[in-house]
Amino acid sequence: MDLLCAPAGIAGITGAKKGIRSISEAGFEQILLDLSLCCTPAALERIGKKRQDADKDDKLKVYENPSKMYEAMSELIGQCRAQGVRMPVAYAPYPERDTKHTDLNDLVLRLTKESIKVCGQAGCRYLVVRPLFAGIPAAELWERNKAYYLELAALAKEQDVCILLENQCKDTNGHLVRGLCALPEEAADWVDRLNEAAGEERFGFCLDVGVCTLCGQNMYDVVMGLGGRIKAVIMRDCDGIRESALLPFTCARQGVSQTDWLNLIRGLRALCFDGALIMSMKDTAAAFSWILRTEIVRLSKKLAYYFKWQIEMEAVLKRYASRVLFGAGNMCRNYMKCYGEQYPPLYTCDNDKAIWGTEFCGLMVKSPESLRELPEDCAIFICNVYYEEIRTQLLEMGIRNPIAYFNDEYMPSFYTDRLDMKELPPEKETGV
Repeated sequence: MDLLCAPAGIAGITGAKKGIRSISEAGFEQILLDLSLCCTPAALERIGKKRQDADKDDKLKVYENPSKMYEAMSELIGQCRAQGVRMPVAYAPYPERDTKHTDLNDLVLRLTKESIKVCGQAGCRYLVVRPLFAGIPAAELWERNKAYYLELAALAKEQDVCILLENQCKDTNGHLVRGLCALPEEAADWVDRLNEAAGEERFGFCLDVGVCTLCGQNMYDVVMGLGGRIKAVIMRDCDGIRESALLPFTCARQGVSQTDWLNLIRGLRALCFDGALIMSMKDTAAAFSWILRTEIVRLSKKLAYYFKWQIEMEAVLKRYASRVLFGAGNMCRNYMKCYGEQYPPLYTCDNDKAIWGTEFCGLMVKSPESLRELPEDCAIFICNVYYEEIRTQLLEMGIRNPIAYFNDEYMPSFYTDRLDMKELPPEKETGV
């Protein structure tokens, strides 16, 4: 799985060195090449209003001469290359969601074509391209967009770029509601029909988590409806009312996240998703002092690893022909409820001597010493919150089997009750 950082709020197209360094030092090896940084939605809106000062700060005026796009992005791209940060996914410029300026559609087409060329120069595999909507009657949306995307397809093939559609919300009297490709069945149909018309798999899908939240959707249903068409996921938090790009888990009310992370992770895990995970936190980063932004990016990288771990959990279970569990508690119980039949463990072990030789959830509970007798390809899945302590214990015992961490925070189903037991770290249980 590719873990990307969206640069908005952290690195701009000028003075990019510091921002890209922050991204790199935080551990990100890849970024989203956001081409809207050189031609912002606000600038496009001002052009639509025929204002001569569309963007006084944009000396290159990419909106007037799209061929200047690579030049406008050259400092940011150069810094990425200098610091070894790859750019597998790019995002084409787009107008504001409530724009009424139909005359921008031709400009957006030219900007998107240039975006594809920049992708070829920068080595991007994917380009996210929002569908056209301004001034297009509802009955004509598919045909107009089909013509738009297919006009891009030949150039995309030439540059070896895959075009990703994205789920949209639209502004209706100041309220954001479901827009084009928000419904998974419509989005899947569009991608399939475009690939059929192109004669190859030239189109895929980028799922914007923030849009799902704004549209009040069940993310499991959305993910499963789109299936393998999903090549990238934009991870951002919002309050479900206003457009924003916040660090995941930071938009909470009374201790409850406003984003349906549970069903998102359930869906991506069931899908065995292995595409690009894009951490988007423009508004969170911009609200912090520059002195602290590097720490925000570091936290974002930890969150990205966390999501990767959760999403890949079932894929890791599939990787091994045999497995044992370490821990005979709530986490083990949830494992057996959700995966015990499909990925049956040989047994479980625990540091609590009092339960050795007993049965727990259909598994024999053994001493950790029994792990010394395992075949070398049998994996040990730690089912206890004290992951590092138990891993250290196993390594000090000389265990060389694969060690993985199991977690029951995002299971397909849960027990509604919790066992009344103490889950203490191994040092306290064994007295070591």
